[in-house]
Parts: sequence; C-alpha cells; structure tokens
Amino acid sequence: MRILVTGGAGYIGSVVAAQLIAAGHEVTVLDDLSTGHTDAVPAGAGFVKGTLRDCAAEVLSDGADAVLHFAAKSLVGESVAEPARYWANNLGGSLALFEAMRELRVPAIVFSSTAAVYGEPERAPVAETDPTRPTSPYGASKLAVDVALTEFARLYGFGAVILRYFNVAGAQQAADGTWLGERHNPETHLIPNVLAAAATGRRVQVFGDDYPTPDGTCIRDYIHVTDLADAHLRALGACQPGRHRIYNLGNGAGFSVWEVIEVCREVTGIDIGVDVAARRAGDPAVLVASSARIQADLDWRARRDLRAMAANAWRFTQLRGSR
Repeated sequence: MRILVTGGAGYIGSVVAAQLIAAGHEVTVLDDLSTGHTDAVPAGAGFVKGTLRDCAAEVLSDGADAVLHFAAKSLVGESVAEPARYWANNLGGSLALFEAMRELRVPAIVFSSTAAVYGEPERAPVAETDPTRPTSPYGASKLAVDVALTEFARLYGFGAVILRYFNVAGAQQAADGTWLGERHNPETHLIPNVLAAAATGRRVQVFGDDYPTPDGTCIRDYIHVTDLADAHLRALGACQPGRHRIYNLGNGAGFSVWEVIEVCREVTGIDIGVDVAARRAGDPAVLVASSARIQADLDWRARRDLRAMAANAWRFTQLRGSR
C-alpha cells in the first residue's frame, strides 16, 4: 500500500513509519518539523516538509491508499496558554487533510487521538463508552477531530479507526540500526525525564505521595512505542469503507510514579534522587485505559513491560548523549 504518514518525523509517527516500511508498504512522511526531526524519518520513506493546509492535497495527489495521521500540537499547558493555535493546527489542519482525502478519494485513515478526550474519568479502567469531557484545549481539539472524522466516515465513506491512548514510552531500533525515541522540547513525560535525571545527576520531582493508591503516588498507563505502532498497523488493516471505530489502548493495570522511578534505577544502575512536592491541581489518582475492545476485535495487547520501555529509552538517551 501507498501510505501517507502525517507527523512522521515525530516520536510515534517515525516508529510507525519504520514498521510500515518493514511490512513492505510505500511510505511518504509529511511533517513541518516544528517538533519533528529530519533524522527521525526512517530510511526508505519519502519526505515532504510542509503543513497539512499547504501540502496535504499535493502529496495525496501523487497517489495514496491510506493515511496515518499523527500531526498535532500536544502540550496540555501550551494549549491552555495558546488555545487558538491548537484549534487552528489540530482541528483546522485535520479538516484540510480530510477534505483532500475526500476530493482525491483516499479511502482509509487511522487517527492518533488521545485519552485526554476523557478529561478526568470517574472510573478506571476507562472504556470507549465513558463520557468525553476534556479539560484542556488540547483534549478538546482532539475530540473535535474525532467527531469530524466520524462524520466524514458517515458522509463520504471513509474507513476510519481512531486510537486513544495515554502515555507512550520506550524506543525502537530501526532496520538500518538507528534508534527512534522520544525527544520533546520541553519534555513533559515521566520516563524520559527520570532517565534524563539519571544521565545528568539531577533530582526528580514527584508531585504528591498521599494519593489513595498502594504506594501513595499517581498511577498512569504506559505502552511501549513498538506495541503502539503494532496497534496502528492492525488498525490500518481493519479500515472498512463507511465505518469508523474507536479503540482505547492501555496495558490494563498502569504503573505508579514510584514503580517507574524504581525500574529506571534498576535499568540505569543509578540511584536517582527524588524530591516530593505537593500534588498538582487536577491530577487524578489513577488513569488507566481498558483495551478489551481492541483485544477482542484486532487481537492486540500491550506485550512489552515497563522494564523494556525503560531499558530501550535509556539506550536511546545514552546514544543521544554520546553525539
């Protein structure tokens, strides 16, 4: 298949693009490089620098059978400070992509959504049928794309799969030996921040150790990026004309902040220092997604554990530090 990967120079998009190439697909990456990196575009993929508004139609006109859509702004705090930017980029860019797909008769799309559309869930694990009540412009903009894509599937016959997930971690070694991993700026995710602390001798700040959880710290869902990429490939194969499906992706149980730090200590062999601070407003005690639906429909499950995520991410951190 000829596949367009939007945001394919970013963390998750690059890993998915690499898996698509390994599976024999012809891949073109479209990325404006605002947060992506040219060296993350996997070998064998075509690359076009540009935005969805400016370039989606042109790229798709060269021929495409499907789109995997990752291009989005994704920082919650930034979205609160600059909501218009998030609506224009996430929803506006996506609508430009969907219109180009409609005009050029590209039939299938897998959309990288987020569990942020659920806001602060009332229960765990979170199911696809639970209420969507986003608490940030980021989550609201992604939910709006979900709704728009559902309508395009109904009205224009798109085969669409929407994937919602919480935290992605780890790194993957591509076929040419290069490693693809997480390098956001600023970095807001726990595992890369803990590993960066290990690499630099800094201390890690833990926000709250008095939650109603077994060890007092927040519990969050983590998926290895390789498992996540596998879910996207399975979803691509499940796209059916005129039908949209929504799947949550999670490990089923989640890991506490203390568990993450302890595994990172074991993987790195470094006694990472910790400072406990007050809870942050709005942080739920537990955020875990149910993956029962995608397990039943597509036989997908998270197969790699927390140690594999930390070990692969540490390898990537060491390689980046040596450059």
